[in-house]
Amino acid sequence: MSERNEADYEVGQDNVQILGLDVHNPVFAVSGLTIVAFVFFSLVFQEQAGEFFGWLRPALTSQFDWVFMIACNVFVLFSLFLVVTPYGSIRLGGDDARPDYSYAGWFAMLFAAGMGIGLVFWGVAEPISHYGASLGGVAVGEDGLRTDWAPLAAAAGDAEAARSLAMSATIFHWGLHPWAIYAVVALALAFFSFNRGLPLTMRSVFYPLFGNATWGILGHIIDVLAVFATIFGLATSLGLGATQALAGLNYLFGVPVTDGMKVFLIIAITIFALVSVVAGLDKGVKRLSEANMILAAALLLLVLIVGPTIAILTGFFGGLFDYAVNLPSLSNWIGREDTNFMQGWTTFYWAWWISWSPFVGMFIARISRGRTIREFVICVLLIPTVVGALWMTVFGGAALDQVMGGTGQALQDAALELKMFKMFEAFPMTGLLSFIGIILVVVFFVTSSDSGSLVIDTITAGGKTDAPTAQRVFWCILEGAIAIVLLLGGGLGALQAAAIATGFPFAIVLMLMCVSIFIGLVNERRRR
Repeated sequence: MSERNEADYEVGQDNVQILGLDVHNPVFAVSGLTIVAFVFFSLVFQEQAGEFFGWLRPALTSQFDWVFMIACNVFVLFSLFLVVTPYGSIRLGGDDARPDYSYAGWFAMLFAAGMGIGLVFWGVAEPISHYGASLGGVAVGEDGLRTDWAPLAAAAGDAEAARSLAMSATIFHWGLHPWAIYAVVALALAFFSFNRGLPLTMRSVFYPLFGNATWGILGHIIDVLAVFATIFGLATSLGLGATQALAGLNYLFGVPVTDGMKVFLIIAITIFALVSVVAGLDKGVKRLSEANMILAAALLLLVLIVGPTIAILTGFFGGLFDYAVNLPSLSNWIGREDTNFMQGWTTFYWAWWISWSPFVGMFIARISRGRTIREFVICVLLIPTVVGALWMTVFGGAALDQVMGGTGQALQDAALELKMFKMFEAFPMTGLLSFIGIILVVVFFVTSSDSGSLVIDTITAGGKTDAPTAQRVFWCILEGAIAIVLLLGGGLGALQAAAIATGFPFAIVLMLMCVSIFIGLVNERRRR
């Protein structure tokens, strides 16, 4: 075995050239044909698809919630272990490697790809949902999410305690656990690709465990699962983004909220994503991500300035403290009485993040060469957690201030996708804030779609990062098509069911990945 390539396996050696495409055999064919068949049958049998998705989500979350809870706790602990041990000094790409991107560009791409659409959608909706539930209520939305976690909260009748617990629960779902999932996958891909010379595909990560069997049927299965998880996880976010963008357009301009308009919006935004995909990583994704970060920061500052500024700022530090205090209880899965909260919210979120992990992990890996493992984990784990907490505190805190002040009844009663726009009604420049919010959702939609297309294309091209553009276009179109059929076949519930169904098997894959990373790092230390 050579120093640079443990398997003597060259990137793309199993690829075939068909009609100008450069695809991995059989990963591209199996995943592509299966997804096309899924789109076709879901469109033809919409009613049956809706019933199936309606059954699938609660079935998985009620039976396998413990799997997701244990797995995500392991990812957090493993990530922190890497920070405090000597393995953190290992540099991705070798001792002489230096970062390809500045901190500003790196953070912008990392954050835009990681959870941009979700933050905009849930920034107001989630804290409001948890606040009402903490006071003892049980809310069931159109998507079927129940929000009662009063037994854990023990805050009935105490508005301030309810606010505190609502914010800590929200930060929990957007904090260390999801970013630990991304960190594990990204670190594995970056290390085995940049340090060991293996292809930038999911199968490469498991070479220490399975040896050359990684390049056979077992590896094909791993890569196909990664494609499925990525594309259905993306479809969930794209569906949420389209739903919220259309709700905002209806709120501002009276655009009708119909299935036809949802389809039109997804198609239109997918076309924008195609333009970015064709432009490539540096010209397309990087520039859009940086522009989106500026837009997101502008909206954040506007809400902070026109909202209850002092209450929001004090709430930020209080929210982080409450998050730390409640973290053990929220992470626990044994003897929980608040099963609706744990299964309806936490389990869904963990499955959603896991289904996103091949996409976000590979994208982060591609832009992280030259960082030490310690620098990488700290930046990927802690900085986005703090930024996410700030976002949730500003938007959720402003919304909770209205509700607790007695002026937020319309906000509480609004549909999930409308809550942000209803909150803006209490502020000056309502129209401007709402319009910026819509643009932000659309651009996050585009950056998620084009980033995902680049990643899926890399997997299905055997690790090649310079495969023909037509392949990226193919996957970008498929992402939009899946978002359409899931919305038509069952709305947000169907989107959530698809994310959970693909996230479950991949949770097991990620557990094995931690073992493989550790073996690889031990061997790397020995070589050094």
